[in-house]
Amino acid sequence: MSRMFLTHHKRAVSSLDGAWRFSTDPQRVGDSEAWQGGLRSFESVIVPSVWNTKLGLLDYEGVAWYEREFYTEGGTLRFCFGAVMTKADVFLDGVKITSHYGGFCEFYAIVTNVSEGVHRLTVRVDNSFDSQSIPMTFVDWYHYGGITRSVSVERLSGLTILSNRMEYELSDDMTSAKARVALELYSDSDVTDTVCVELLGKRLALSVTLSAGECREVYTDPLDLSGFELWSPECPKLYELKIASSSDDLYDRVGFRKVSVEDGKIKLNGKEIELLGVNRHEEHPDFGFAFPESAMRRDIDIAFDMGCNTLRGSHYPNSQTFVDMLDEVGMLFWSEIPIWGCGFSPASLADPVVLERGAEMHREMTKYYYNHPSIIIWGMHNEIPSNKPESVGMASSYYKLLKERGGNRIVTFASNHAMDDLCMEYCDIICLNQYEGWYGGSINTWDTFIDNFRIRRDELGYAHKPVVVSEFGAASVYGHRSFDTTRWSEDYQAELIGHCLELFHADPMVVGMYIWQFTDMRTSLEAGLTRARGFNNKGVLNEHRNPKAAFFKAKELYHKFKN
Repeated sequence: MSRMFLTHHKRAVSSLDGAWRFSTDPQRVGDSEAWQGGLRSFESVIVPSVWNTKLGLLDYEGVAWYEREFYTEGGTLRFCFGAVMTKADVFLDGVKITSHYGGFCEFYAIVTNVSEGVHRLTVRVDNSFDSQSIPMTFVDWYHYGGITRSVSVERLSGLTILSNRMEYELSDDMTSAKARVALELYSDSDVTDTVCVELLGKRLALSVTLSAGECREVYTDPLDLSGFELWSPECPKLYELKIASSSDDLYDRVGFRKVSVEDGKIKLNGKEIELLGVNRHEEHPDFGFAFPESAMRRDIDIAFDMGCNTLRGSHYPNSQTFVDMLDEVGMLFWSEIPIWGCGFSPASLADPVVLERGAEMHREMTKYYYNHPSIIIWGMHNEIPSNKPESVGMASSYYKLLKERGGNRIVTFASNHAMDDLCMEYCDIICLNQYEGWYGGSINTWDTFIDNFRIRRDELGYAHKPVVVSEFGAASVYGHRSFDTTRWSEDYQAELIGHCLELFHADPMVVGMYIWQFTDMRTSLEAGLTRARGFNNKGVLNEHRNPKAAFFKAKELYHKFKN
């Protein structure tokens, strides 16, 4: 998949990005008419993209088909998809090779004994939503559809390294580490081979025997490592991890750092850190979720200029390329899955289908993003009805899963039920979404809210848990200025955000803040009465990244806090 570095030297990888044939299927006749065997009529589109940017398809929700031909020398092929919104059925020459649910994580399919020549790859994409979907039908962002990240085909031979996970523990003085690497291996034939792992000048050799078609996870022996620099925002040091068999290789980048919650504070490498952040959707009105890589880097540059040291990937895993960039520059990241809970009913919280879909998304996120040192927070869910008894099962099960599989990370969720939440046992830090001064109250009621929540937190016995205000803000229409700081003006938004930032920074209970949100972004077309222009207008930038007054207020204060 697309990364900021070359992941393979030996393995033959061919990009399938570019022109594909495309046809919508509003009547859902493609299955009965066997469109996987060849589209009857079509137009050309570019992959990756969203279909909603095509004229006439802005509000299309449902099924569409993609098809393209490619040449291969044959053998064992691995088809890799960066992301497809939301359900994908993949066919090779009319035969289904895999299905995948979930629009924001990568997946793959391996096919053996493919003949040399030209073949047809077809993808049936369905972005419809219902009471069991994640995300739900009702969300405050736009339901885009399409193949939104890169597609590639890889030619495998012998013992293949599909993925890796570097687990490590730092010494007490954080100058050395004991590490081991989990390898996901696959072979297309019976094989005994040696897998070599190289990191920081240390080399391990592991003899592995696999039967044809077998996929297995194995661990290396521990590696005693020293002589490294810790990864931090000030020094984002990365190291190459090289894994190779006689026929294949896999390169990755890793960093060493320790995040912890101690004495009511968040610590990174043993030092207290205040999280100065903003929520960011990986969305653009011209590209939807198929966000260009050059624009990703510009967003990071703007966030640094604003004074941020952290971003929240609201509300889904962002592109691995984007997280690679964060690793490189030292920006901390909060990654979560797309359980945006205002659309969830109590019954859906306990629905086994919903619970398993969410669990699988967590497993995928922790698998593919495990080695990124910039990710210090895993988010379980956002604004579910966590004041209902049905929410406790979801929160407790996901918390356990992420603590077991997520490595050295903080696990949390964002609650909009500060005073009656039932799930605060299942988080390492308490994260609150609150909109005093916008959906109720006033700018000045923020002070009372913080004082009241401190009392409740202490009464619950969670005084040791620090608080992050994970969402707060107000909407403004770009260019609307007012002497009277009226609502919807840039001036009111800037005043509210400035008041909040200074209040949070001065309170010892609050260790972080994430402004809602980075940019204005498209949302439901039916939300026009509460979402002017069909956009959530709470960005400190407009959708085209032009700054509002609130950007400069946040920039002033974030830089002040860091000095």
